[in-house]
Amino acid sequence: MLTLPNILTLSRIVTVPLLAAFLWWPDWRAGYAIAFAIYCLMGITDYFDGYLARAQGAVSKLGIFLDPIADKIMVAAVLLILAGRGVLVEVHLIPALVILVREIAVSGLREFLGGIRVSLPVSQLAKWKTTLQLVAIGGLILAGALPDIWWLERVAVAGLWGAAALTLITGWDYLRVGLKHMDS
Repeated sequence: MLTLPNILTLSRIVTVPLLAAFLWWPDWRAGYAIAFAIYCLMGITDYFDGYLARAQGAVSKLGIFLDPIADKIMVAAVLLILAGRGVLVEVHLIPALVILVREIAVSGLREFLGGIRVSLPVSQLAKWKTTLQLVAIGGLILAGALPDIWWLERVAVAGLWGAAALTLITGWDYLRVGLKHMDS
């Protein structure tokens, strides 16, 4: 159970409070720079835990279970901190809300379908959604470290809106597939 890929996944979960702590003060540039470095490190471990698990033939049920949870915890924590500290405000809370609601709904759908032994594979569009979402969130963190680069936050927010649009599309796709397996 405690293979290197699983340890990397667990390290992402354990690191979320540290990431959140550095994001707590939106005017602390150095904190946001450190948070950005932590966020990037978490992204690197996300890549390597999957790569190593496949390369070493160490794909485990624990890893399959924990990996998407680690991603969702990280995304939810950062979005909530950014919203709570006033980085994401007004209309720009909408994409964050869309992303959070979809993640919860799709997780519940996967759990339900798993109970009836139906798999809901990740689509290619969902992978693009995740990539855009993670890049946009990273951009928001980096914008806090580099507020003098005026366009960085705007590009990151635009990316978050794009990720929210893909979130709606992929969420609908998953729901449509899932509804076929539900009783009337």
